[in-house]
Amino acid sequence: MDIRSLSATSGYAAARPATKVDPDHAPNTPGARIKASFDEFNATLQRSEQVSVTAMTGNGDPHALVQALAQTELAVETAVTVRNKVVEAYQEILRMPV
Repeated sequence: MDIRSLSATSGYAAARPATKVDPDHAPNTPGARIKASFDEFNATLQRSEQVSVTAMTGNGDPHALVQALAQTELAVETAVTVRNKVVEAYQEILRMPV
């Protein structure tokens, strides 16, 4: 067994994580902004669900429930609008002559 090949392999394995792109350290990239948008959408849905469960058990504020539902409705409408725009753009690309 060649010791040098093991050394090169371990060196490559150690250097490999350093070459990967970390979206958390590059907040201005489009991928990081999209990830942040998805995280915010998910957090909005989770908050609304928690408020809904609290209101259904009789321990919550009805005004907070209405506000959470309005925020969720706005988030879902925004997500649907963005999805529709992406589909439209994809269809336009498909119609382009090659």
